[in-house]
Amino acid sequence: MAFLRPLRPLLSLALSLVLAFGLTGCVTTGLPTAAASPWQSVPLDTRSNPLDVAFTSTDHGFLVGSNRLIMETDDGGASWQERALDLPEEENFRLISIDFRGDEGWIVGQPGLLLHSDDAGKSWSRLLLDTKLPGEPYLVTAQGPNSAELATNVGAVYRTADAGSSWQALVGDAAGAIRDLRRSPMGDYVSVSSLGNFFATWEPGQPAWQVHQRVSSQRLQSMGFQPDGHLWMVARGAQLRFDGDPSTAETTESGDWSKPVIPITNGYGYLDMAWDPRGAIWTGGGNGTLLVSNDAGASWQRDPVGSEQPTNFSRIVFAPGGKGFVLGERGVLLRWVG
Repeated sequence: MAFLRPLRPLLSLALSLVLAFGLTGCVTTGLPTAAASPWQSVPLDTRSNPLDVAFTSTDHGFLVGSNRLIMETDDGGASWQERALDLPEEENFRLISIDFRGDEGWIVGQPGLLLHSDDAGKSWSRLLLDTKLPGEPYLVTAQGPNSAELATNVGAVYRTADAGSSWQALVGDAAGAIRDLRRSPMGDYVSVSSLGNFFATWEPGQPAWQVHQRVSSQRLQSMGFQPDGHLWMVARGAQLRFDGDPSTAETTESGDWSKPVIPITNGYGYLDMAWDPRGAIWTGGGNGTLLVSNDAGASWQRDPVGSEQPTNFSRIVFAPGGKGFVLGERGVLLRWVG
């Protein structure tokens, strides 16, 4: 069989390709680049990492991030000016989450920071947190005059109705140390454990978090809610999964999840996923990876503006009113222009 020896490398390559395409839902080492991009790069005069953005009106809003970063816009996010908070100079806060409901605004950060504004961010007051609060502030949701929900990095969820003077616990136990936590518009939560080995869900009225094992051996990176309320999942190995699609679902103890979708195997994972106002799906991650699917995940394209950015995209945010932003490291920001 000596005549087969020169063919062995080719046979091995062919077998590898067959396995790659046979074991996953959608795998490729290259993707076409979209002809145009709905994103515009916005220069920020900072090297800090943007982490969240929220608006008080169509044009006015704030962006927060690492190293006490807070920036303000009056033109819908086309330009930003850095602002200062009245905080001790020796404390280097990481501002993680910001939200507004009209003029009522909230910021949470680490270590142990909670800020409140009732004048659309013109001034901020620092509220003292109970030293017995489980975990560190992680996510805040404005809910109206003097009202907000606060979730911590161990899954404790609290609500205030008196501008933060007192807080009521909504869930009896915590979810444990987490790496990601999201809230749906209906008030449901999903969290990913710090090791990525399981996820947990909580709905208003439930006494405790419901723990679910991950769908595959791949560790989870992040999870969130689709527009219809079902879940999406990003796992290591650049895998995307969607809950609630019977046509492509696998029945597991955690529910019905689609087969893994791997748009591109370029060695970089994905960190977030979001749906734009047109219904297209976006996912972003390492080394300027920003991909879009216009057919519910069946096929994907690279975004040309995203590919030009020397950064890792950590967050994709679409706000009411058709506003959208992709947040990257070291002051990189993309703005949705449709």
